[in-house]
Amino acid sequence: MECKELEIPIIETTRYLLRGMMIEDAPSLFSFMSDKETMKYITPHPIERLEDMRKSIEQSLINFTQNKEIPWVILNKRDEEVIGMFRFHKLHTWHKKTEMGVVIKKEFQNSGVMTEILEPILSYGFHTLQLNRIVGDIFAGNVGSSKLLQKYGFHKDGVLRQTDFDGEQYHDTVVYSLLKSEYPAR
Repeated sequence: MECKELEIPIIETTRYLLRGMMIEDAPSLFSFMSDKETMKYITPHPIERLEDMRKSIEQSLINFTQNKEIPWVILNKRDEEVIGMFRFHKLHTWHKKTEMGVVIKKEFQNSGVMTEILEPILSYGFHTLQLNRIVGDIFAGNVGSSKLLQKYGFHKDGVLRQTDFDGEQYHDTVVYSLLKSEYPAR
């Protein structure tokens, strides 16, 4: 199995469109990925400069060409505003597994964005890419993401203790996974 597409595929839902990330998305992504509150469950060290955002996108696109990642931006179809990013990262074609990475703009958090886009993303991962395992690892305090993953049948694999330090305290990471054999049973 390999990502043989030359372009990142488009995934469309009723209200949202996921399209391939582009360098031109840097200002839109930087506007919320530099916000410490938005990034609190992702990293204690958000991106600080627009140039760093551009470099991050460039690396994601290089990783895509090497079958290591698929980076999307999430657009609100109503006004084509970039409201988030989603990626399959740590994509491993031999082991047929990946991890999910998601950042949603603060104004759109807890509004059903992930509930709407997760099903077509899982379908793409399991059916098109023929993955066997999709992982969501989250900070232990991220209750919303925990509920979402459980709603979609993800299994709680365990807790990695004190994996991240934010300058004041350590945070545990909770690892969830969904296997292809479990996916149709949802």
